[in-house]
Amino acid sequence: MAEASRSFYSTLIPHFSHPLSPIRRNYVSPTISRRNSICCSVSTTSNDSTIAPANQKIPWGCDVDSLENASALQTWLSESGLPPQKMGIQRVEVGERGLVALKNIRKGENLLFVPPSLVISADSEWSCPEAGEVLKRNFVPDWPLLATYLISEASLMKSSRWSNYISALPRQPYSLLYWTRSELDTYLVASQIRERAIERINDVTGTYKDLRLRIFSKYPHLFPEEVFNMETFKWSFGILFSRLVRLPSMDGRIALVPWADMLNHSCDVETFLDYDKSSKGIVFTTDRPYQLGEQVFISYGKKSNGELLLSYGFVPREGSNPSDSAELLLSLDKSDKCYNEKLEALRRHGLSESQRFPLQITGWPLELMAYAYLAVSPPSMTRQFEEMAAAASNKTTSKKDSRYPEIEEQALQFILDSCESSISKYTKFLQGSGSLDLDVTSPKQINRKLFLKQLAIDLCTSERRILFRSQYILRRRLRDMRSGELRALNLLNGFRNLFK
Repeated sequence: MAEASRSFYSTLIPHFSHPLSPIRRNYVSPTISRRNSICCSVSTTSNDSTIAPANQKIPWGCDVDSLENASALQTWLSESGLPPQKMGIQRVEVGERGLVALKNIRKGENLLFVPPSLVISADSEWSCPEAGEVLKRNFVPDWPLLATYLISEASLMKSSRWSNYISALPRQPYSLLYWTRSELDTYLVASQIRERAIERINDVTGTYKDLRLRIFSKYPHLFPEEVFNMETFKWSFGILFSRLVRLPSMDGRIALVPWADMLNHSCDVETFLDYDKSSKGIVFTTDRPYQLGEQVFISYGKKSNGELLLSYGFVPREGSNPSDSAELLLSLDKSDKCYNEKLEALRRHGLSESQRFPLQITGWPLELMAYAYLAVSPPSMTRQFEEMAAAASNKTTSKKDSRYPEIEEQALQFILDSCESSISKYTKFLQGSGSLDLDVTSPKQINRKLFLKQLAIDLCTSERRILFRSQYILRRRLRDMRSGELRALNLLNGFRNLFK
């Protein structure tokens, strides 16, 4: 696929959202026999010079456009039970490497058939069984368990069953995990994705520190720091964010599916990976025909351009993503006489004084309007604060469109002011960035700074476009409301003059 204080977190993976639950705090440290041998080892030499800012280099994996490693993977998979494929790995315009039709493919065909034995999940057998047992006895959830598993198997090089798969993985995944704080602050200054990227980086860092404190430091013979460190965890989580899928027909199991994860995303397709019980393999059903030599795509889910950049490191071309959205930040006014009461109402429903809401070309969610109502409501509406806060929370089961006509104009103006404030930030960034039109599908040929800058320009251009559309709708609605009020006032004055 395209390339913790608060230890764990909620995030999106291809096709489904899921929680990454925290390690249970009340576990009892297991006692195990210490062995002199180290299960995991790592080479300290590497010829790679393309890694992003990092103190330690990853000695496994390959360049993102390596066909040799991908071909070796297909050979190994075929020898291990992967049936003949109608697709082959090639260099492609979208995604650097991708699966291309080796013959004409009809709409409605099932492709891939990767058997469960060639899928990596939380139940996969460890080459170092003792390490796996320690993690499972300490109730480590699936995400950090898989991240640790990937590092453990990668460090064993050829000794791991998965060496051919790991060798075909990118040495540096395209991910905002590899952006420095300075780069995030510079290039994503206008976008709310910046905050989510910082949260994600902090969560991955917290996850690693939590594991090191509670488990790794207690079993250094199983988890040596030269192998299990912040840089290798950044790599493994980058792989998981960009390649992990949830398989509904396998009880929602999350898994890495070798070969299938060479498929790139298209906003124009809806098909996704799942387990097919009849063929007993991981498949996807084509929703369109493909001609010989044409790249085959799947959907990573209905994600905004910002979410695609966050996990996969790319931004679709402008206007091509029907699921695109821009997040709008709304905040309570601290000078509001009812600030404390409103804040408490929000907190009771899991919200804070500042909330982000998605805007789309087609409109905005009911929750945003409810939050705006609460933000502008006067002291006389104190009894409605709880109702408004509940409606602003997406945790409520009710999707009733509660309206408060007496403050609707103020609420719309509040949203418009926030929207225009956000637009000004995007405009300032885009004007200061100058004009760039780089081919970001070939980042190896581009200076890193220019590459990140182009991604940011593409993202900000698409998000500002949505904000402009929302601004237009809001201005029009306010104009209609005010012109209607003016007509009503003129009519009332006319009646008054008539009866003078």
